[in-house]
Amino acid sequence: QVHLVESGGGLVQAGGTLRLSCAVSGSFYGIYDMGWYRQAPGKQRELVAIITNSGRTNYSDSVKGRFTISRDVAKNTAYLQMNSLKSEDTAVYYCKARVRAGVLTDAWGQGTQVTVSS
Repeated sequence: QVHLVESGGGLVQAGGTLRLSCAVSGSFYGIYDMGWYRQAPGKQRELVAIITNSGRTNYSDSVKGRFTISRDVAKNTAYLQMNSLKSEDTAVYYCKARVRAGVLTDAWGQGTQVTVSS
């Protein structure tokens, strides 16, 4: 089994910063892409940022220039540095990892709440 645990969410004022972490554990052979997604109330889950195992990154237009995704391969951990937060960033943030554990599969974390007050 593969487990993802997110941390770092919370309540912050607009313009503030937060750093999310996502640690992958369990039984697997390798981790490929890791990504952060978010889901606001009444909306569909959307991609925020993704990073490949070679370090290539991609961001949604709504967070470009404000958020930075990174990963520590040795620690099987991904991070999302969120700066200049806006009220529209309020959502539950989920981490996803594409792992090879027998077969290639996508594993999700339980989510962490980010609330930005205006």
